[in-house]
Amino acid sequence: MQSGFRAGHGCTSATLKVLNDDITAIDKRHYCATVFIDLAKAFNSVNHHILIGRLDSLGFSNDCLAWFTNYFSDKVQCVKSEGLLSGPLAVSMGVPQGSILGPTLFSVYINDVALAAGESLIHLYADDTILYTFGPSVDTVLTTLQTSFNAIQLSFRGLQLLLNASKTKCMLFNRSLPAPVPPSSITTLDGSVLDYVDNYKYLGVCLDCKLSFQCHIKHLQSKIKSRIGFLFCNKASFTHAAKHTLVKLTILPILDFGDVIYKIASNTLLNKLDAVYHSAIRFVTKAPYTTHHCDLYALVGWPSLYTQSQFLFWPTLLPVVCCQ
Repeated sequence: MQSGFRAGHGCTSATLKVLNDDITAIDKRHYCATVFIDLAKAFNSVNHHILIGRLDSLGFSNDCLAWFTNYFSDKVQCVKSEGLLSGPLAVSMGVPQGSILGPTLFSVYINDVALAAGESLIHLYADDTILYTFGPSVDTVLTTLQTSFNAIQLSFRGLQLLLNASKTKCMLFNRSLPAPVPPSSITTLDGSVLDYVDNYKYLGVCLDCKLSFQCHIKHLQSKIKSRIGFLFCNKASFTHAAKHTLVKLTILPILDFGDVIYKIASNTLLNKLDAVYHSAIRFVTKAPYTTHHCDLYALVGWPSLYTQSQFLFWPTLLPVVCCQ
């Protein structure tokens, strides 16, 4: 239930796991309710004594525990601004971000939170936590979700991790079933009511309550259009090889990320991405607007977006046919 900083796992695998559970439930005409949990400064809030206790429970030797205790001790931080350096301030909590050990130690620290999910499902990507449950009755689903959310919050409190209530959101997937208006509130232990949202950016992919991926594709389309517009405005400055490289480095990665997730969208939405993809190829090849897309692919040596997602072809690894 942890996809962060693990070999063979990543943002895409974590999102696929959650979506597969959701879509399976929706196909059974079940309601699916989700809480996207946000923690405030999670990596900086790790309690060293609790972490050492976790390592001890995993069977680390006394020598290893002593090494980690030394690793966390005598750390200081300071601020430098305009050539002036502040005095050192002792760091008594947190794991060093950007370090090799930091992500693994944080995963060890937060791992047992998943045991508190109860009847709900949970998945983590480092500190990004999603809690979700489903069933035939919306009232039962939300009651189960509230119970699990309460238990998760208590688990976070035991780790001295602070919930960011303003950024923690709820979503009720209602792809085929009517949503109650309004649905029952999900609250924090402090009594704050969580907001329901129609879309949420989870691990780089914008999920919407209909699972149409309309907001995600619209975001991709807008992002790519702005970059292509800049490239066309400055096309006289680039050689053919430079154009080819620029598109591979600045345009194609946007389309590649999470494509196995959003490619379940309707053809109408996916055609919008085909349009900006073709514009990128025209920038490279100088092909007229009337050039058929099959001819565009042949000119640059790249497959269609559909072929890429179906067969995991990567344009950067395919042979390139240069054209003048």
